[in-house]
Amino acid sequence: MSIRQQDLDRIRELALFADTSPDTFRDATGGAFLQRFPAGTTLLMEGDRVDFLYVLLAGQVELRGSWKDKETTLAVLRPVSTFILAAVVLDAPALMSAVTLERSELLMISGESLRRAMKQDSDFSFAVSQELAGCYRGLVRSVKNQKLRGALERLANYLVTLHARGNGQTDLVLPHEKRVLASLLGMTPENLSRAFAKLDEYGVEVDGNRVRLSNIEKLRRLARPHPLIDNHSLSSGTAAGKAIKESWPSSTMSCPSSEAV
Repeated sequence: MSIRQQDLDRIRELALFADTSPDTFRDATGGAFLQRFPAGTTLLMEGDRVDFLYVLLAGQVELRGSWKDKETTLAVLRPVSTFILAAVVLDAPALMSAVTLERSELLMISGESLRRAMKQDSDFSFAVSQELAGCYRGLVRSVKNQKLRGALERLANYLVTLHARGNGQTDLVLPHEKRVLASLLGMTPENLSRAFAKLDEYGVEVDGNRVRLSNIEKLRRLARPHPLIDNHSLSSGTAAGKAIKESWPSSTMSCPSSEAV
């Protein structure tokens, strides 16, 4: 499908391309094409050769990993975002699968064109390295969260993060179905249900995918969020990249005291 100018304009707003010269942007996106996929479409599989950088313009995409008979959710992406950038830069096989969760629209940019543009334009190469650095820092946060916290703490911090990113709203709608949320938090659906039940005494009321936080301070004392693990950066509503989200002033994040709950 041909690319509309308005879609190219949206891509231009991505941090990856925002400061790129017109010539480099044209070269990097030359040969790109737009495709629409129904929900449940597998876009790529682990081990596949990666020929394109994917840019999600509409819908949702779940990134998954698997081993033997096990499968886990690594991330859920919303517009506008890129994925599989590291594999494209390295011209290496994909380490994860990508599946649409709903009807989605994706721009597919040639990996060869992207790598060629990186070699020709040092500013563009720096923008790519910044985006990859942001992704790396996000991964470190995720690993620390999984390894240093128990299941109840992980769920409590997830809710505290939703509260912070929602400008202090106490009535929340979970952005993922509970199967996906459990996987993101390194839990089984059964363990997630038990964790939600235990959070009742911390003022967490659950009704389907709706959650009310009636005692946020008590929940924060349990969660003990920390800027070197948690990222409470607010969504600006723009196509902010990983690097920008990792450059937020984390020192302003207030952490609860160490007093017992």
